[in-house]
Amino acid sequence: MIGDLPDIVLSLFLIFCRVGACLMVLPGISSARIPPQIRLFLSFAVSMALAPTVLPFVEPLVRNGNDATQLHLIFSEAMIGFFIGMLGRIFMLALNFAGHVVANSIGMGQSLGLAIEDHEQSAAITSLITLTATTLIFVLNLHAEIARALVASYSSLSPSIGFVPRASLIAVTDKLSDTFMLCLRISSPFILYAVVVNFAIGLANKLTPTIPVYFISLPFVLAGGVVLFGYTIGDFLTIFMQAFQNWVLNG
Repeated sequence: MIGDLPDIVLSLFLIFCRVGACLMVLPGISSARIPPQIRLFLSFAVSMALAPTVLPFVEPLVRNGNDATQLHLIFSEAMIGFFIGMLGRIFMLALNFAGHVVANSIGMGQSLGLAIEDHEQSAAITSLITLTATTLIFVLNLHAEIARALVASYSSLSPSIGFVPRASLIAVTDKLSDTFMLCLRISSPFILYAVVVNFAIGLANKLTPTIPVYFISLPFVLAGGVVLFGYTIGDFLTIFMQAFQNWVLNG
């Protein structure tokens, strides 16, 4: 038993590499507003919780491998976990971009507030959208589904195969394409609103060049955008959460 202890410890560390790298970039858990110590202990706790299930996938490779193989496993597991978490992070980046599109379309782009995921300031309405989506991830219990997805990843992305850069990059580019279409879909009402309103303002400005139409119309543009946001935010977040849930459940 004592002789197997180094192999067990290294196997647990390999599990921590995959799980910790994934949680490091996963939406919500990787927020800069969560202290690093809490994120570290959370990653360690999740790794220990998943260890009894995934240890059989890792321990034989550690026991039968040499030092070079074990170093390769550490790097490979960390990169696999990082790319799994990055696929989830792409959804939040798309939502953040959609929030900026919404803010600029309704005239609230200069109304800055505290960012949720980063230290830099962003539009207040963007922070509201990202905070609501992050809360829904935990309310809908998707963080537990992510843990199940990590367990399933040991079957589809076996440690014996290792990290495959080409397949990982293809998955990232495909997910970028999907999330771009998702971003365009959920922000399309606001893009249409901005085109129609700006066309109307430009036409009114041409008809009455002596009147500062832009400054007069700004409160009405903002009010109309807030009303549109109030009517569409439910569908906005529903479409996003459905797409995120499909990724978590189906990979």
